[in-house]
Amino acid sequence: MSSPKNIKNALISVFYKDNLEPIIRRLHELGVGLYSTGGTQTFIEQLGIPVTPVEELTSYPSILGGRVKTLHPKIFGGILGRRELDADIAQLEEFEIPEIDLVIVDLYPFEATVASGAPDQDIIEKIDIGGISLIRAAAKNFKDVLIVSSRNEYPTLLELLNSKNGSTDLADRKQFATRAFAISSHYDSAIFNWFNADGQEIALRQTANGGQALRYGENPHQKGFFHGNLDAIFDKLSGKELSYNNLLDVDAAVNLMADFSDCTFAILKHNNACGVASRPTALEAWNDALAGDPVSAFGGILICNRTIDAAAAEAIHKIFFEVIIAPAYDADALQILQQKNNRIILVQKNAALPSRQIRTLLNGIIEQDKDLRNETVADMKPATKEVPTEAEYRDLVFANKLVKHTKSNTIVLAKNGQLLASGTGQTSRVDALRQAVAKAQSFNFDLNGAVMASDAFFPFADCVEIAHNAGIRAVVQPGGSIRDTDSVTYCDQHGMAMVMTGVRHFKH
Repeated sequence: MSSPKNIKNALISVFYKDNLEPIIRRLHELGVGLYSTGGTQTFIEQLGIPVTPVEELTSYPSILGGRVKTLHPKIFGGILGRRELDADIAQLEEFEIPEIDLVIVDLYPFEATVASGAPDQDIIEKIDIGGISLIRAAAKNFKDVLIVSSRNEYPTLLELLNSKNGSTDLADRKQFATRAFAISSHYDSAIFNWFNADGQEIALRQTANGGQALRYGENPHQKGFFHGNLDAIFDKLSGKELSYNNLLDVDAAVNLMADFSDCTFAILKHNNACGVASRPTALEAWNDALAGDPVSAFGGILICNRTIDAAAAEAIHKIFFEVIIAPAYDADALQILQQKNNRIILVQKNAALPSRQIRTLLNGIIEQDKDLRNETVADMKPATKEVPTEAEYRDLVFANKLVKHTKSNTIVLAKNGQLLASGTGQTSRVDALRQAVAKAQSFNFDLNGAVMASDAFFPFADCVEIAHNAGIRAVVQPGGSIRDTDSVTYCDQHGMAMVMTGVRHFKH
């Protein structure tokens, strides 16, 4: 550790002044000279504490409507001067530049301005120039300067000032500098992404503040982290911390439920739905979702798009599950669900989700649009003589939503707004169908009159033949095989209805 350095002078110029007063007062008590600009200078003066305007130091006024205030050698020289170099110190003395040992500066709220829907000119004016330059300069010279680049760091700074009486060591300064570069890089990425909203520039800039360490990754021997702000999406009412695998399942659950507007309950395991039903009430939807696979539901992730009432909570409480997600819970329902301390109970907020997906691969990253396509009855073009009934069309739409959110190769069987079974993640579509049929039959479902959805086309007639023999009445698939006619002909010969959407829904 280097010898401690005393803070002699501080430059303070911030947009947010919340909780700044105790720091100003402590610096004054420690005899630190204060330099400031604009609103921050006024704030300090109103506290009755001496402060030197930056304009007095630079002998230059703030110009261009405040666009240029601190961009001056007398400011940046005081920050960047290397205290261990005699030549630097001599130049500071020659030009009467004070050493600045502490810089407290934050950035204009660019992201918040974009999110507010402000016009472009307002957004451009929130691209910080002086602030970002001060942050980078002070962080670069962390050997001599302490940089505080966010109001979130005020408590840590105040504790440091109190515990070390205005001195800092190298470890302190490097830690603050590391955070400063995290903030500056995130800020620049946000600006780039706004300018590149049309995607003309093929470049990826993805950053996230507020990360957290997880208990472990996918397995106990793997480290795991979440980078992002879960509080923007959920209010956590009780339970243990979400694990890496919990987060994967929660993500799958939220994306699946986003496609349903009717009262729907879903149960997920390993990112796949094992039970889904749409019904008039949460209790009815839960009962029929659970009936889809009561074995796999054990330890699953539950999600509903309606308020959980006491009747639904009583039924749900009977099984072991990891997480439940809903837009709201009645008070008596919460009392029931919170009887298990580790049970994670989440309230989902009305927050926007990303429209892009990113995944590490080999020595790089792949990126794509999220699959947000949802086919309606109007998108389902009959390919056979037999046309689905109105009820069958409803089930085909229901099943097609589920197939989009199930690992490929997949087949989904559904009837009366209920998932009967699915074949998931199989290397052949035939195997996926056989798995789904066997699973449905194992839970005593009657497949007569059920519908089938496939994530991709049928290259042969074998799948529709297996489906027909199991009692399937109607089929939805993308189509597009050079042998589509094989499946269509079989359906025509056996009184089955088939519709094609022209949209494949692979999920890997």
